Amino acid sequence: MKVLKFGGTSVGSVESISKLLQIIEKEQAHSGNPVVVLSAMSGVTNLLSAMADKAEKGGTFSNELKELEERHFHVIKELLAVSKQNPVFTKLRILFNELEDLLQGVMILKELTPRTRDLVLSYGERCSAFMISKIAGQKSDDDLFVNAAELIKTDSSYGQARVNMELSEMLIRDHYNRNSDKIIFVTGFIASNEEGRITTLGRGGSDYTAAIFGSALNAEEIEIWTDVNGMMTADPRMVKKAFSLPELSYTEAMELSFFGAKVIYPPTMIPAFLKRIPIVIRNTFEPEFQGSVIRHNCQSSNLAIKGISSINDISIINIEGSGMVGKAGFSGRLFSLLAREQINIILITQSSSEHSITFAIHPSDASRAQHLIEHEFELELLAKKIEAPVFEQGLSVLAIVGENMKQTPGISGKLFHALGRNGINVRAIAQGSSEYNISVVISREDLNKGLNAVHDAFFVELNKTLHVFCLGTGNIGTTLFKQLLEHKDFLQKHNGIQIKVVGISNTRKMMFNEEGITLESWENDLQDQGETAELSGFVSRMKAMNLPNCVFADNTASKNPIEFYHEIFSSNISVVTCNKIGNSGSFAQYKQFRDTARLHGVDYFYETNVGAGLPIVKTLKDLMISGDRIISIESILSGTISYIFNNYKGDVTFHDIVKQAQEKGYTEPDPRDDLRGTDFMRKMLILARDAGYELEAEDVDIESMLPQSCIDAESVDDFYLALKTENDFFENMKKQAEDGKKVLRYIGKLENGKVKISLQMVDDAHPFYALSGSDNIISFTTERYRERPMVVKGPGAGAEVTAAGVFADIVNVGALKF
Repeated sequence: MKVLKFGGTSVGSVESISKLLQIIEKEQAHSGNPVVVLSAMSGVTNLLSAMADKAEKGGTFSNELKELEERHFHVIKELLAVSKQNPVFTKLRILFNELEDLLQGVMILKELTPRTRDLVLSYGERCSAFMISKIAGQKSDDDLFVNAAELIKTDSSYGQARVNMELSEMLIRDHYNRNSDKIIFVTGFIASNEEGRITTLGRGGSDYTAAIFGSALNAEEIEIWTDVNGMMTADPRMVKKAFSLPELSYTEAMELSFFGAKVIYPPTMIPAFLKRIPIVIRNTFEPEFQGSVIRHNCQSSNLAIKGISSINDISIINIEGSGMVGKAGFSGRLFSLLAREQINIILITQSSSEHSITFAIHPSDASRAQHLIEHEFELELLAKKIEAPVFEQGLSVLAIVGENMKQTPGISGKLFHALGRNGINVRAIAQGSSEYNISVVISREDLNKGLNAVHDAFFVELNKTLHVFCLGTGNIGTTLFKQLLEHKDFLQKHNGIQIKVVGISNTRKMMFNEEGITLESWENDLQDQGETAELSGFVSRMKAMNLPNCVFADNTASKNPIEFYHEIFSSNISVVTCNKIGNSGSFAQYKQFRDTARLHGVDYFYETNVGAGLPIVKTLKDLMISGDRIISIESILSGTISYIFNNYKGDVTFHDIVKQAQEKGYTEPDPRDDLRGTDFMRKMLILARDAGYELEAEDVDIESMLPQSCIDAESVDDFYLALKTENDFFENMKKQAEDGKKVLRYIGKLENGKVKISLQMVDDAHPFYALSGSDNIISFTTERYRERPMVVKGPGAGAEVTAAGVFADIVNVGALKF
């Protein structure tokens, strides 16, 4: 025999009740008559509570009463044969009339005692259970309505009564034995005291009713039918990747339910636990799904934790003072005081010095707790032995739970790493010696981000999500979106990373989508749905979205975004940039960016600042980290200039080859940035700084390859005119190199802390002689690579390779974050 409990959403509408009846019929055919425990229709208990509160204040409740009647009568009209409706309408009208009289009494007296509130709330279950028993019974006579108040006996602690298990189980067994040939429909949530007055078992108490019946009857199983697919790894409303757990232990389920998991009421598990009766959580709306089983003998799991739970709204109280140190009985006085006043303590933590105690309570109890503590410890406060209690609001508890946490190193480290990387400050920590639960108190506004970040960190079988905000939709940005789209499946399969572009902006429009912008149609969507772009607004929205594992990708060549880097790092958002201006500005700025990123535990990747997609910055950093010493760095780091001099041959003019390089996308927007060495200087300066030298831009010695007239041109068009005018200058340079069987190379060199960039003519003995296309090349001479320098060579310009470098940096953020 099984006990089936159906929650409020399962009895909340005609459709859900129809599904409920199908489940009962299937169970009856398969295993015989079950005991069915029913909650009030969804929302009814809240409605009844609101009606009682209105009546206490002398307000009218007629509209709510009418709504209550209409919801029940609608179900009867839809699901009960017309010939059988009148007796049910009559019974329900009697119940509604009783409720109305009761509320009228409350309104007249303007008094609502806990006892009266329990009586008012009981009508929800009494109406729903009676109604459904009659609907189910129209096909046969083997259905019986039972008011649980006649069978479950409690004390008089109204609102959350304590059950007399021995007496209740005896009454239940006796009643069941006399009616075992029937399907019994039982009211959940309600009971009665010794005087027969209605009591309630606490919100969610219908689960408890089911467990009491299951324990009394030694049920094969207790099934809790709700609106989710079992116990999940986290709240699916907050964590989209949450998934159902096939099974978990009583301890794990109890920890999760105490810390906010609403699927099951915590006391439910106690009767089941004592008799080792499995509890199955199933979904009324997906009955084919097997749900989650809570049992004694769980199979071993490879999951480090079973779930992440939370309490959304708490307050913490901190009491500290030298008078607490070594003072026996202080904690006893404090917690006994709160217990006497029925103030529930959610979490406790105490410093080892005994100088402070911090505990969490529900916000509704905060002001009363403050008054009680100040009264109880009045003398200690006056004598300054303790400080005035400090109350903090707007907080939440996040808890990770699992039996595998016990004696498993690294669990707490992974938890705090996930929170810290996302800028989530932990206000208090609690862990019991059982090691089944680690609870942290964090800001309520960070709860959603914290849950998602921790979920991504612990459940390795899921793809980890990076939320990327992209600035710039030019060649590099557009190519990056194309590459992200093309490699989406590969990334998820081989790297376990899902990259969601959640923000895009150019100088005209910006748009955001927390679920991810569709990269197949981003251009049209940005144009049609985007709002007017504003850089500070883009950064503010990025921060306000407060998503976990965020990356800001700067795909521009503008100085404007640089002003926001420090703010972005300080918001615990990583930065990936192909924009060289930030790192090639003042050394103080360069250092500030690195230090701020390190301080906030985020990444700052700028591989494309130097060699587009080539691993130059990474190679240098790896050499430095491994303890090698840089002797010199020699390089050609302008793909534009490489292309120009590699193709400046024969009859082609210098003007034409520069124009061709720009059309291919190799040059900066203003080609003079390349040709006068500005771009090259920035790259060499960044390398020198990464190599440990505190250099400024003016410290770099740049030999210009351009005549002064080209440098002084007022616009890009004027620059091209000047190139034509100075054609003889470039032809003479080319002829001189050819006559000496040499080639022109614009080379930068770092040696002894000095950087020089100059146009050189090199012969075939030089390693840079055979450079082709738009390739970059760099040679590292170090202590380890003194005789044969390490050389990195490859394409150094173009949207494809630069976007690929940005792509790789974003993936590297993901590799470090998880």
